[in-house]
Amino acid sequence: MNRYLLNISYIGTHFRGIQKIVNKVEGPHVDTKTIQGCIELALRSLNPINEIQTVISSRTDAGVHALHSTLHVDLQRRNSKPFDPTTITCVLNRLLQKNGFPIRVLSTQQVPDTFHCRYNARGRNYLYRFAVAKNGNSHTDRLKNHDVFMPVEELDRCYFLQNCTFDIERLRAGSHMFLGLHNFRTFMSVSRQRSATRDHPRYTLRTIDQIIVKPGKSVAVGANARLAESLYDYWDIEFTAKAFLYKQVRRMVGALLALATGRIDERSLYQMLTIPSKNSWDHRVLLSPPFGLYLCRVYYDEKDLKLPEVFNSNELAGAASN
Repeated sequence: MNRYLLNISYIGTHFRGIQKIVNKVEGPHVDTKTIQGCIELALRSLNPINEIQTVISSRTDAGVHALHSTLHVDLQRRNSKPFDPTTITCVLNRLLQKNGFPIRVLSTQQVPDTFHCRYNARGRNYLYRFAVAKNGNSHTDRLKNHDVFMPVEELDRCYFLQNCTFDIERLRAGSHMFLGLHNFRTFMSVSRQRSATRDHPRYTLRTIDQIIVKPGKSVAVGANARLAESLYDYWDIEFTAKAFLYKQVRRMVGALLALATGRIDERSLYQMLTIPSKNSWDHRVLLSPPFGLYLCRVYYDEKDLKLPEVFNSNELAGAASN
């Protein structure tokens, strides 16, 4: 049995999320409404003799995308030899493309049997993309002229705000409040899968290492890109931490957008952060939609990925004689 790390990317628009749902009543089945289920379906084409059980490093919800995420899987060939990682990548991508799944395997790597893609992750980087209508291009005026434009390439890829009263510097300053160690219980949505661990006071402690707010750009092409960037200011917010809570990033973005548009003030944001409770959530804040969110990178220490050195029999015999 050998363990493999799969580096993957996907467009999450039409998926229920990355995590498959196991129905114990109906028994094992292929869940093609999730990224994990689609990859396990593709892995069957390798015909391993063991049962395929993948482990995901990061949970993303319905509509969230990933430029880079990871999962690991144990596979055993009939001849007990390891699978070639490049072959795994090619076979999986061929099957995923054939079935029309918007998922691609970036690379495959054999890793130590003790490696765990979630527990060994040293950090994660998320990006949230949004675009704000430029001054004088308000939602009301544009509706009167019937010229509300959104490039087709950006559908379900970016959050468009039809609000000309937007203060990006206020958003940037507010983002600094999240940096460092905080109890983010207010910014955690309640998961359907509750556990005693999630109720522990220390579970909601997280350290945000970095938040970068910077100008973005349209992913449209040609005339669509020129028109989009004449109508909207694009912005990117990047969050880096070892781990995040359930829907934490989308809630932080929602709070920052509410601050930038004047729905809340800095005092309200400070109270949500310093009084950690689900009751502290300011309901003037809207949860930012999932389609603007991208998991950009899962980080590992290279030494955790390195296979242990295996000496051949001649080297062992030579060492014994010395």
